Amino acid sequence: MVTLDAAQHISECASWREDLRLQKAGMTQLGIQLQQSASHQYNKELLTEVEHFQNQFYIQQINIHDLKQLIKQHERKLQIQTASNYDGYIADETLQQHEVLFTEYQSLLHTLQDLKNDFGIFVSK
Repeated sequence: MVTLDAAQHISECASWREDLRLQKAGMTQLGIQLQQSASHQYNKELLTEVEHFQNQFYIQQINIHDLKQLIKQHERKLQIQTASNYDGYIADETLQQHEVLFTEYQSLLHTLQDLKNDFGIFVSK
C-alpha cells in the first residue's frame, strides 16, 4: 500500500469523465455536421467516406461510454478504499489501475483528435 492523496485521484477521475462527456457530445456534433454536409451527395466514393465517418463516430461514442464506465467504477473503488482506510492508504493494485485508465484515457483522446483531424480534411475537400 502507498500513501497518496486519494482526493486527488478521485478528482482526476471526475475530470476525465467530464472531459469524455464533452468528447462524446463533440462526436455527436460531428455526426450532425456530416449528415448536413453529405445530405445531397450522390458520388459513390464520397458516400463511402461518409459511411466510414458515421461508423467511426458511432464506434468512438461506444469507446467513450465504455471508458467512462470503467473510470466511474474505479472512482467508486477509490471512494470505498478511502472510506474504509482512515489513514489514507490506497492499494497498489488500485494505483496501478489508475495508471492504466489514465493511459487508456490519453490513448482515446489521441484517437479522437486524429478522427477530428481526418474529418476536418474530409469536410474541407
